[in-house]
Amino acid sequence: MTSSTDATSSDTPQSVPDSAQPVRRERTARPVKRKSEGQWALGYREPLNANEQSKKDDNPLNVRARIENIYAKGGFDSIDKSDLRGRMRWWGLYTQREQGYDGTYTGDENIDLLEARYFMMRVRCDAGALNLAQLRTLAGISTEFGRDTADLSDRENVQYHWIEIENVPEIWRRLEAVGLQTTEACGDCPRVVLGSPLAGESFGEILDPTPAIDEIVKRYIGKKEYSNLPRKFKTAISGQQDVVHEINDIAFVGVEHPEHGLGLDLWVGGGLSTNPMLAQRLGAWVPLDEVPDVWEAVVSLYRDYGYRRLRTKARLKFLVKDWGVEKFRQVLEDEYLKRKLIDGPAPVQPERPIDHIGVQKLRNGLNAIGFSPIAGRVSGTILTQVADAVEAVGSDRVRFTPYQKLIVLDVPDDKVEQLIDALEPLGLHGRPSIWRRNLLACSGIEFCKLSFTETRKRSQVLAPELEQRLADINAQLDVPITININGCPNSCGRSQIADIGFKGQLVDDGDGNQIEGFQVHLGGSLGLDSGFGRKLRQHKVTSEELGDYIERVVRNFVKNRNEGERFAVWAVRADEADLR
Repeated sequence: MTSSTDATSSDTPQSVPDSAQPVRRERTARPVKRKSEGQWALGYREPLNANEQSKKDDNPLNVRARIENIYAKGGFDSIDKSDLRGRMRWWGLYTQREQGYDGTYTGDENIDLLEARYFMMRVRCDAGALNLAQLRTLAGISTEFGRDTADLSDRENVQYHWIEIENVPEIWRRLEAVGLQTTEACGDCPRVVLGSPLAGESFGEILDPTPAIDEIVKRYIGKKEYSNLPRKFKTAISGQQDVVHEINDIAFVGVEHPEHGLGLDLWVGGGLSTNPMLAQRLGAWVPLDEVPDVWEAVVSLYRDYGYRRLRTKARLKFLVKDWGVEKFRQVLEDEYLKRKLIDGPAPVQPERPIDHIGVQKLRNGLNAIGFSPIAGRVSGTILTQVADAVEAVGSDRVRFTPYQKLIVLDVPDDKVEQLIDALEPLGLHGRPSIWRRNLLACSGIEFCKLSFTETRKRSQVLAPELEQRLADINAQLDVPITININGCPNSCGRSQIADIGFKGQLVDDGDGNQIEGFQVHLGGSLGLDSGFGRKLRQHKVTSEELGDYIERVVRNFVKNRNEGERFAVWAVRADEADLR
């Protein structure tokens, strides 16, 4: 007996009238609802996170009045938390790390423990330019109010520690009396403008952009129209490539146009941190007198179109990445400049970093001497002695550099050795070893609440140690080997662009204990072969192993490199065994 199912089954398909066929409707995909990125230009003005709300509640620049009139008089306990952990940054103030808490405490959940009653204060030194009156003032503040701390940052700033809120108004008074300021040294605003330490005097520069830097600071710094950006905004302007322009939000680099003459090439969207990106050329040539206007236009574009929903995506580099340089340039020209920019050539990349360390002739016939404190660690006492020594050779110009170094200009030929000999006992070497010259470090766990490891303090021991460990091969190193030590993933110490970079983190000691250590990053560089190099999978070293590891890798480099090969090139092609 055949079942009903079998009776209707057949190898031959049964014919069904068209009218009986079910109508098949195409399913349309449900549109993806994108989250707002909080871009002001698109109408999203309501804050999407606590930081944005705080800035809307009160412009951070207004906190100065409360510091002077309330907090300095009432002491640390009188400070409102929204000012303490937010707005005070716009005046160069961060609370420093409480002593006695190792890296296992690092994290937002322990902020109440980690927050000391003292401040790091950052003094902005635009273009790193100082006279002796300013240098002596910086030194005096350090010794009187900062327990003799004074670190040179890789942004040409000075950073103090142990600053008490009661002393801040007097510190500001002294700084401003000599033309210095802490205005917008931190915060979601335009930070210090990097400039060439030898601007106007170097034979290597295309032009001197100092007038543009001065005009930007005069016109825009401390102005509320530009004080509420999505995140920090970093600027570099130089007539030559000595200001790490590839890792700034905006950079102007000296270049000569075949038709229009001397000017600057415009770059945007650089930055490191946890998502490093190199700046992109817009392909635009900008004459010197138009640099401030173009700078303002880029800042305004970032203010209006920058992402404000997530802090991790709020830097200009993410907008440049999503838009591309063509759209970015078009919006800049059409909506902000109201004119077209002139197409221009790219600058020729240098083969090695231009740090200006050592002795070099200036256009005025005198000399510049670049001195190398280890990782920028100096003090008020040292800076006072520097000022005395500089005055004794007849100079009045000192510069800080983007590499945590110090340069003295206008030294006569017959005073060069006198100044070098005077500063060497202070730890400032005018002819430094390769290790003192090329070691850079962030503040580290000594003072920073975000750090997992000791960095700048450790570097003071590491540099002399490497001089001794590698004494037999130092003479063979005809190329620089840069070592950058960072205490956390935020890259204040630029670990991704060093020949040998270390990113601080906690590592397992093999017995289940979390101890200080570093992830290793190799072969990063700027200039020729700009890039972020390579990370070795799961390769970490403990803090105690730093010297051993560097020695091992450098010896492998000397042994296996090709003639004239730079470390960054070798590290990218080297066998992994030679890098571990």
